[in-house]
Amino acid sequence: MGGLSATESSLLQSGRYEVAVALELPHLVDAAARKTATICIDPDNTASYGLEALSDSNPLAKCSPKSAHLVDKTLTFDIICAGPDAARAVATYRFTSDRQTFEGQIVMTMGGKNMTMTETQLG
Repeated sequence: MGGLSATESSLLQSGRYEVAVALELPHLVDAAARKTATICIDPDNTASYGLEALSDSNPLAKCSPKSAHLVDKTLTFDIICAGPDAARAVATYRFTSDRQTFEGQIVMTMGGKNMTMTETQLG
């Protein structure tokens, strides 16, 4: 797992966040599944800070974050599931200057399928 330095991790405000989540499928306008979730941002969890796939029945929710990179106010990491033809994703989160809100996008490729989905988050 790629960890971040103490200076980099201090860019993230720890605490509890209410997150608006939408799961979007390509070519299906206004068909996004939507919900609100509660998460805890944890600067000590340098793999993903507690950020993860939040949509219902998402196979990536149980997979490991890897290769975290924080540049300026943007955190990116890969989500890799074990096994052949497993689901995978790239997560990108952008934090505001006050470290109180973020926008996230997880672009997922489902294992063994030619299908992509995007989960968007606003917290």
